[in-house]
Amino acid sequence: MNKIETAFITGAASGIGKALAEQLASEGVALYLTDWNEEGLKDVADALKAKQANIHFRKLDVSDKDGVYDAISDAEQKLGFIDATFNNAGVSLSDTVEKMDDSDLEWMMNINFWGVVHGTRASLTGMLKRGKGHIINISSIFGIIGVPSQSAYCAAKHAVKGFNESLHYELDGTGVQVHSVHPGGVDTGIVRHGRHKHNKDGALTTEEIQERFKEQAITTPKEAAAIIVDGVKNSQYRILVGKDARMIDRLQRWLPNWWRGYFRKNMEKRAL
Repeated sequence: MNKIETAFITGAASGIGKALAEQLASEGVALYLTDWNEEGLKDVADALKAKQANIHFRKLDVSDKDGVYDAISDAEQKLGFIDATFNNAGVSLSDTVEKMDDSDLEWMMNINFWGVVHGTRASLTGMLKRGKGHIINISSIFGIIGVPSQSAYCAAKHAVKGFNESLHYELDGTGVQVHSVHPGGVDTGIVRHGRHKHNKDGALTTEEIQERFKEQAITTPKEAAAIIVDGVKNSQYRILVGKDARMIDRLQRWLPNWWRGYFRKNMEKRAL
């Protein structure tokens, strides 16, 4: 494992990103934090600075390629180099394939997929030049299975999974590692800030989705961050977060046909 002394984190104002920042700061890692929520980001940065952590931050929309490259460049100037980039920022969208607006699908892909691509490519040049580094790309258990009303989210997270796997082989022998992270239900604010319109039964409200999500979010952001950081430290390529993610991953790989039947009978009604 390459030692982590500096890190760049997207989506750091809340959820897993905030928890990652808190854990890494407690370990003495110098951080460059970003998020589109400038007020929330400043609160996180101020709290960590109060604990004497070395923190830099800026507002960032990860769908803006130039903005991401500029932020990485600024981070490299302020930190000297970046040991680990956590491409964590993400949004949620609930809608059916039939009813979904193209603009919503593009919004989802631009943040959840292209945001990861931008962060990865912007970081790679410096890491490859130094011959070390970690790129941690957050996919999801929904990057392994498909779920009704989550086609856009699943598509983006499956795309991240495939992107990670190809990159994993390309980086062989370079000293740079990519880590493909697949959380199950983690109690974050992603649903509250998402777009939720329809499922198979009709129109949805954010409140309905939040209530269902809360029932499934069995892992805390702090627990998720600890699993991710431990996986990076142990040079794990594939990091499953939560017992639900581990169970679903095994069942769909070992018994794919049984899993689809089980999902229809027992889990589809609980899906978002």
